[in-house]
Amino acid sequence: MRHLTGILAMAAIVVASNILVQFLVLDGLLTWGAFTYPLAFLVTDVMNRIYGAAAARRVVFAGFLVGIACSLIGSQIMLEYGPAVALRVAVGSATAFLVAQLLDVAVFDRLRGGVWWRAPLASTLIGSTVDTILFFSIAFSASFRIFGDRADAAISWAWEASPFLMTGPEAPLWVTLAVADWAVKLGVALLALVPFRLIVARFTQDVR
Repeated sequence: MRHLTGILAMAAIVVASNILVQFLVLDGLLTWGAFTYPLAFLVTDVMNRIYGAAAARRVVFAGFLVGIACSLIGSQIMLEYGPAVALRVAVGSATAFLVAQLLDVAVFDRLRGGVWWRAPLASTLIGSTVDTILFFSIAFSASFRIFGDRADAAISWAWEASPFLMTGPEAPLWVTLAVADWAVKLGVALLALVPFRLIVARFTQDVR
């Protein structure tokens, strides 16, 4: 199957990100998973450019299923503070991934006729922003109280007030984590233009 490489790459990124999210950096401001997860947009965009939107969507759905499998496994791993993957985090992760990736595919497809960098950059920036908003809102925001007290208790640490980005006025911790994560996604989106150009050029001479 010609899409197998993309599917395997997406699966590897999703699995690696689910593992690396357990390891904190910068005093807990970020996790190592924050640096690997945005590469999923690179895989989606490469598949979209080479094989088209339908192929990119297949890769997205494959990654979605792998992500659900990781969440199910993580929910069974018990740590001192509860399951490795809390219910709200699992729902937020799955929802954000699917919506943001499919949005990325749609935006890229709409812009594919422009200069070569416009479609991957715009689609990744928009997709990454939506991904961050959905994930952190569903997983950690105190405004979402539809999961029940037990699910809320597992992530209540994210509601604690702390200096915004460690230096600003106090804000819920999850807001700081969301902004830091979003900044990393934006940085990776810019850097990913280089491998996007190189990979696509290897497969097609019609990169515009």
